[in-house]
Amino acid sequence: MFKSESLVRIVDQLGRVVLPSGLRCMIGINGGDALEIYLENGKIILKKYLPRCMFCDNAEGLKKIMGKNVCISCLEEIKRLSD
Repeated sequence: MFKSESLVRIVDQLGRVVLPSGLRCMIGINGGDALEIYLENGKIILKKYLPRCMFCDNAEGLKKIMGKNVCISCLEEIKRLSD
């Protein structure tokens, strides 16, 4: 396992940082995967991106509606409310 103080990487002129292969392997990141990047309590967080429903945050059974991810159960709820 990596210790946080043992990972030092240089940011290049374009703002890129190479993540060590061992770290990528531990959290299941492969070449071409999307990462979520955000700030939390003054720290930069990198997280493997997992599309989720815009209403309930569910990650399963998603349909793309007008460019937004919506799960089946929320779609059914929307249909029920529109009847």
